[in-house]
Amino acid sequence: MIGKTVSHYTILEKLGGGGMGVVYKAEDTKLGRMVALKFLPEGFSKDPGALERFQREARAASALNHPNICTIYEIDMASVDGEQAPFIAMEMLEGQTLKHRITEKPLSFEQVLDLGIQIADALEAAHAKGIIHRDIKPANIFVTRRLQAKVLDFGLAKLAPERVGVGAGSSALPTVAAEQLLTSPGTAVGTVAYMSPEQVRGSELDARTDLFSFGAVLYEMATGRQAFSGTTSGVISEAILNRTPTPPARVNPELPAEFELILSKALEKDPELHCQTAAELRADLKRLKRETESGRSASGSGFSGPVTATRDAREPAKRGWVPKTLAAAVVLAAGLAGGFFIAKRPTQAAQPVYHQLTYRWGTVYSARFAPDGQTIIYSAAWDGNLPEIYSTRIGSPESASLGHSGTQLLGISSTGEMAVSLRSRFGGFEQVGTLARMPLAGGAPRELLEEVNWADWPSDGSSLAVVRRHSGFSQLEFPVGSVLYKTSGWIGNPRVSPRGDRIAFIDHPVVGDDGGTVAVVDLTGNRKTLSANWISVQGLAWSPSGEEIWFTATHEGFGRHVRAIDLSGHERVLARAPGSLILIDVARDGRILLKRDTARREIKAYIGGGSQARELSWFDLSLPIALSHDGKTLLFIEAGEAGGAAYGIYIRGTDGSPATRLGDGIAADLSPDAKWALCITQSSPGQLFLLPTKAGQAKVVTNDAIDRLAAAWHPDGKRIIFSGSEPGHALRLYIQDLEGGKPRAITPEGGGTTTTDVIVSPDGKFVVGTGGDGTPWFFPMEEGEPRQVPGVRPEEHVDGFVFDGKTLLAHNLAGLPGLITRVELATGRRTVWREIVPADAAGVSAIEGIQITPDLKSYLYSYQRILSDLYVVEGLK
Repeated sequence: MIGKTVSHYTILEKLGGGGMGVVYKAEDTKLGRMVALKFLPEGFSKDPGALERFQREARAASALNHPNICTIYEIDMASVDGEQAPFIAMEMLEGQTLKHRITEKPLSFEQVLDLGIQIADALEAAHAKGIIHRDIKPANIFVTRRLQAKVLDFGLAKLAPERVGVGAGSSALPTVAAEQLLTSPGTAVGTVAYMSPEQVRGSELDARTDLFSFGAVLYEMATGRQAFSGTTSGVISEAILNRTPTPPARVNPELPAEFELILSKALEKDPELHCQTAAELRADLKRLKRETESGRSASGSGFSGPVTATRDAREPAKRGWVPKTLAAAVVLAAGLAGGFFIAKRPTQAAQPVYHQLTYRWGTVYSARFAPDGQTIIYSAAWDGNLPEIYSTRIGSPESASLGHSGTQLLGISSTGEMAVSLRSRFGGFEQVGTLARMPLAGGAPRELLEEVNWADWPSDGSSLAVVRRHSGFSQLEFPVGSVLYKTSGWIGNPRVSPRGDRIAFIDHPVVGDDGGTVAVVDLTGNRKTLSANWISVQGLAWSPSGEEIWFTATHEGFGRHVRAIDLSGHERVLARAPGSLILIDVARDGRILLKRDTARREIKAYIGGGSQARELSWFDLSLPIALSHDGKTLLFIEAGEAGGAAYGIYIRGTDGSPATRLGDGIAADLSPDAKWALCITQSSPGQLFLLPTKAGQAKVVTNDAIDRLAAAWHPDGKRIIFSGSEPGHALRLYIQDLEGGKPRAITPEGGGTTTTDVIVSPDGKFVVGTGGDGTPWFFPMEEGEPRQVPGVRPEEHVDGFVFDGKTLLAHNLAGLPGLITRVELATGRRTVWREIVPADAAGVSAIEGIQITPDLKSYLYSYQRILSDLYVVEGLK
């Protein structure tokens, strides 16, 4: 779209995008002004529901003319690549959303009041027109550089069928017939953490729902925390309906009691008891602002008089929610006792300070402090583009590109030389590219080694430690060519110690999974485990002294915390913060580079030859495992926060019917008749068990010392093929009879294994595995010699057979677009069958989880979208 002219707008650059729109910066050639153009994502314009919602957003917002509501200039249709695309032209804003401005720390109380008053004013104007927003949240409130609030996105706005909660004398829009309302009682619409109780219940809504949501936003502005939070939408919904948020002054002791009273009224569960109009809420905030300013001017700083007395007199009550009558009684008692006073607050330990460095839409991959200690160099893929290397500094919202598209940063030496990965591609937690050296000051890269995953410099900058795949293993080399450790899993985040005598790294036993162990290896190859059994562990660096290793990990979900461990195994927590954190680098003065990821995996399905994609993801991280031969049933895993520590095994109809949780563990395959889910226990050694997809009892299949990583049904439905390893031995493939007995190895040890999938030929005679050279091979179940699979490349994953058994399907493990290729086994001839690119590719690095029915009539795929913010954190000890 960049450079194209749509109507009388010339598109200049992409600003961002989400589920309901892609936004570009454009020039209005008629009026000579900059505007923001919002388009529906590709393919959505043919969806009547999405189109109606998009147009409703424009109709609702264009009916408003208010300084705190984003101005809509026009809505129109334009021909883009031969198709009609609807768009909205709106006011171009400079600044950031309230969501990015909060970043888990409270705003100043002055800003809370100023912005709160403006937002309340905007809501009053909307409600007076009969418009209910229904999705008030920090992401939908923009704060300009001049600290002016702008309410965005009326995409969930509802035109009220009657005047409700707007006050006498207001002029509502003409009444809208019930069938014109796109939602009705029984349908919950909005963003869960900011929904009102009536919204959670799916009840009919009026303007008061926006006031409850705004109360939740005010709480977050003042405390840096969500009023209602939890690991699943169900937990959050229960909190909204039944629980009171933590008293805000317990989170932020600087908040006055009067503000708590305003919040308690805004967050009242009963709509009849909480704020009835935005004007009422605005008046409360204005009154508090006046009292705050008068108190500050009288004392010179802080609060004085009744305001101060109320705040301090409540200290012994643990800063709880204070009723008005009790607050007044406390003030009176303090005055009678001899005048107002300021209580001395207990000394609090210094808390870490977080400085946000990046603000764009995409994924940060790596970052390092430059030798000067003040410049930060990082690599990121913004707005769906290829990764680039950028430079920034604390306090600057801008980043300068160093060029070299498709290049990722691996490390920086003390002499100012970068180790980079050229033509880098990323998939399944591993990046791969050509290792090169490049001066930080500028200059062409010098290529060193192909197919490298990671690299790090020792403190003297003399040589490089690298991780790369060779002969089916991931191996750590220092210097290059000297193998210190190798594994059939994958090695992540190698960091050379400050003294150069050992290397810390994360040892991941399963390819495609980030569970693992923090380990060190010395220069003679002696490996030592320091901290094990993490369900998710990413990011590692040495402490400034070199006495500890700092890393980010969790035993449940993806809420990784910052931890430290010394070489004796003594472990401690350095910092806890909401979100999925990855420690990237540690400076000499103890500051750290930390990135916070927001991840969600989406599943798209095309069933029965249909051309319209079906959305089949369930919670936050849905991993497709198997699709039934008739394309009607999907087996998948929930591996994120919602799945819990043991993961959740689910089954769902591809018609979009609700998912059913079958149990805990790792799903492996669906039986040929779709009646059983083959699963592996999370505990080690992994054992096989069966869960019924309908009525029935679970069955235990194995109980031995073999640790299983992946499995599949034999076409006869009576046997199972799995990859696993016996104690002290390498991985291999086995065949197991469901009736019991000892499993039989069908591949040599250390070869013919796979840790992510097991593909069996339709006739049950061969299984696809990995040879010693890393390429796919056919291994016979009974007699015969192994032979290499023709036409499939080492960087591809085999997805399955076509029914005739003469054709394989495979896709590229890394990079976009995702290409599903048909490979004829007789000739090795390759033909692209499907090309997959998400409508919004920001934060997406690869297409994964492809499942295809043997008749090619149905298929599905998934992709994980990771959106990152990079921080410098001070004060960790």
